[in-house]
Amino acid sequence: MPVRKLKPNTNSQRQYSIDDFSDITTKKPEKSLLVTKKKNSGRNSQGKITIRQRGGGVKQKYRLVDFKMLSGVYEVKTIEYDPNRTARIALCQNEEGKKIYILAPEGLRVGKVIKFGEEASVSRGHRCALKDLPVGTLIYNIELRPGQGGKMVRSAGASAQLLAKEGELVQVKLPSGEIRKVAKECFASVGVVSNADHQNIKIGKAGRVRKMGRRPQVLGKSMNPVDHPHGGGEGHGSIGRHPKTPWGAPALGLKTRKAKNPSSKFIVRRRKTKKRGK
Repeated sequence: MPVRKLKPNTNSQRQYSIDDFSDITTKKPEKSLLVTKKKNSGRNSQGKITIRQRGGGVKQKYRLVDFKMLSGVYEVKTIEYDPNRTARIALCQNEEGKKIYILAPEGLRVGKVIKFGEEASVSRGHRCALKDLPVGTLIYNIELRPGQGGKMVRSAGASAQLLAKEGELVQVKLPSGEIRKVAKECFASVGVVSNADHQNIKIGKAGRVRKMGRRPQVLGKSMNPVDHPHGGGEGHGSIGRHPKTPWGAPALGLKTRKAKNPSSKFIVRRRKTKKRGK
């Protein structure tokens, strides 16, 4: 998927780039797999804001994507855009007429037959248990627990690699560099998630961000001392302390994972972290 730059008719379009949607085969989604997406503007069930700077945005419909794909043989009918995720989705249909949406891998084409479960082979888009895949296979949409549905590696251009098999567990290297053990009965799809050039798109102007449902953010050092730990001072000088959240908790580098987290025993190597400023 190449990225297209616009002719700059306005100042805001000088760094503006968009997706050319050349891989999309239809603009009309399957109505039976659409549901209403209610907006909460970053608020929880009690009406309290839990995520700041959220609200507005264009109206969207949620596509019911099947992340389990446990069995069956399907034919790819269309490749579609999904406003709720960075990757493309594919509409598939089996011989009985059942239709499902799946995460489309890179290189998937209309008319291809994909298989899930015991009938699957090591081919792009097919999905089977990790125990049935050879070491070194690139995979995505990986389950954490058998039958739960894919939870890991679902964003555009992402892929993990099957490193080793040890008894009832297998080792998977995630895009972050973390090596994690997963049950061999867990399912995963073969290939790389589609729309890898998504990371090269430049937003270009503030109005485009507002359409995504994100409201303006204000730096803490631009606030008053009563509103933020970074507030006060003269101009935009240094904050003079370690970065903190608006509620005074340490930020940027503080490890928040619980020391006695039960799932820590499945992590062979922690993810790689980049130092600030590099």
